[in-house]
Amino acid sequence: MDRAVAMTRAIAHRGPDAEGIHREPGVFLGARRLSIVDLAGGFQPMTNEDGSIWVAFNGELYEDDHLRRELIAQGHRLSTRCDTEIWVHLFEDYGEGAFRAARGQFAVSLWDRNARTLHLARDRVGICPLFTAERDGWLLWASEIKALLASGLVDPEPDPRGLDYFFNTFSGSVRRTCFRGVDLLPPGHFLRVDADSGHRREVTYWDLDFPDAGRGRREADPDALIGEFEGILRGAVRRRLRGDVPVVSYISGGLDSAIVLGLAGQERGSPLPSYSVALDRAGPDERSKATEAADGLGSPLTLVEMSKSRIADAFPELILAAEMPVMDTACATLLRLAQSVHSSGYKVALTGEGADEAMAGYPWHRMHAVRDRFKARWGETLPRIGREWFLDRISRDPRGRNPRFPVRGARVAQQELYDMLGQSRCRVYSESMWARLDGYDAYGADMGIAHPRFDRWDALNQSLYLGYKVMLPGLLLAGKGDRVAMNASVETRYPLLDEEVVSFCAELAPEYKLRGRVDKWLLREVARRVLPRPIGEKVASRPKEMFRASLSRTFLGPHRPGWVDQLLSPESLSRTGFFDPEAVAAEAARRKWFPRVTPRQGGMDLSLTMVIATQLWHHSYCGGGLCDLPTWSRPSLSPADLSIPDASASFAHSATAAGV
Repeated sequence: MDRAVAMTRAIAHRGPDAEGIHREPGVFLGARRLSIVDLAGGFQPMTNEDGSIWVAFNGELYEDDHLRRELIAQGHRLSTRCDTEIWVHLFEDYGEGAFRAARGQFAVSLWDRNARTLHLARDRVGICPLFTAERDGWLLWASEIKALLASGLVDPEPDPRGLDYFFNTFSGSVRRTCFRGVDLLPPGHFLRVDADSGHRREVTYWDLDFPDAGRGRREADPDALIGEFEGILRGAVRRRLRGDVPVVSYISGGLDSAIVLGLAGQERGSPLPSYSVALDRAGPDERSKATEAADGLGSPLTLVEMSKSRIADAFPELILAAEMPVMDTACATLLRLAQSVHSSGYKVALTGEGADEAMAGYPWHRMHAVRDRFKARWGETLPRIGREWFLDRISRDPRGRNPRFPVRGARVAQQELYDMLGQSRCRVYSESMWARLDGYDAYGADMGIAHPRFDRWDALNQSLYLGYKVMLPGLLLAGKGDRVAMNASVETRYPLLDEEVVSFCAELAPEYKLRGRVDKWLLREVARRVLPRPIGEKVASRPKEMFRASLSRTFLGPHRPGWVDQLLSPESLSRTGFFDPEAVAAEAARRKWFPRVTPRQGGMDLSLTMVIATQLWHHSYCGGGLCDLPTWSRPSLSPADLSIPDASASFAHSATAAGV
């Protein structure tokens, strides 16, 4: 019992409003509640009428009203308004088909007492995390790794292969974590476990698909698609306004967040409050654009100002929240943004994340289109020579050189950036690190590009698929999404990752996504139609500007925090063994004297930030001793802490942490 309570206490920030435990011989389910729907009801874990099915659930079901009516028509009795209760009856009727029927963002655990089986599942794109570990005959699962560590059964040991995946993609893997023996259930998957035999079966219940190249959806009159897309977006936003608490929205001043905020205000009938980050000489500052967009939409705006020193101050907390190294220092600004939302008394925030994946919004998609046109006219010789010259300027070490076509024989749009990262790690890795990797290939082992139809898609859609599989779940929904938001007890919701939005965009012909140099073409046309003038025309015309903060300059400048030098000391680097102390010192010194525009300096700006983040992660979770910062520790419990009520009813939205 004390292990289960310690696990739930370790993730109390995910659900500070209440906690519950269900136990029976060999089975514990625990839940923490962030009360959003049916505030007075819905205690988790929850069961069906005869106690045969139990559920602990983190997230939201967005079509629960429809499912509720359907279940009642089939004779079920529902005693609450919360979506958690939907799960037990949905599983009764559909079994494993329940996961395909569910729409929303979720990590869910379902215990079938009669069949003695456990099912764990995640939503389609990976908004809500679900980690597992097996120790001493127990299967443990949780919404955060902290809960697994708090059980006392899982020792925090680093996995060099998980770290190397990070150094290749600046994202976490959808399956492998940086902790040895701790796995992440991939998005769109469920895991079935037989409690008596221990047999485990993992199933893909959903995967993104695209039409064959040249077969994407086209219409003679684009207005038909614009109108259809508008209707789908309105439905996605409307579903995410659901709840018994107020909803706010993030805004950057760009296209995606402005559409979400504008449609939310129209669907609710009054503008939502908005929140944005203002960068003070720490990256491109979009406060004027955010203010203009908020004013144009009638939204009261709160700005959170972040300087380099404030980013550095927030970074240790970011690493503790993310439970993995994070390269993108902008994640630290979103950590503070979520805290501002929480301190204002809100629990739910809408975001514009997901449009760039659906509609080719990143600069590398435009660059890739230009390269394809060049190769079609002049051949591949010059691009190949240019690539080799560029990578040789970083390092000539062959261990960092990826094949030219490493993703299922394709060269995706992200590959130039990934190649630069892969080559840059050669300048900082120790020989011990290479030996521990033992020939590990991040692309073949953990990238998860196994779709049987991948080779038949248009090149743009191949790149979009990789974005959905790598950066979206591994960074944007982790270090920038769930982990930093729930650290502040805030749930972020993603209208542009709605199942209907994703499916509609996947069906479109590529020119509706990337038309010449214009990315997100169809979404821009929707903005012109639905947002009031002049703000609609302004945001529809603005080029994509990635939200980013200063990287290594934050940690290696003259005002750097003292813990950075401690983490990069020869003693600390030798203690972890991942990096060469002399090489790291030399590269850090070069940052002061050489321009950032050279290939080597561009790559090292990323890699040195990753070195610092990795050292900080190791210090925070794997024994400390590298700097003066505090480390994570298992919650201590008093006898009173063990008097958690057994579940007898249930409540909506909680974080799962349990052992079976």
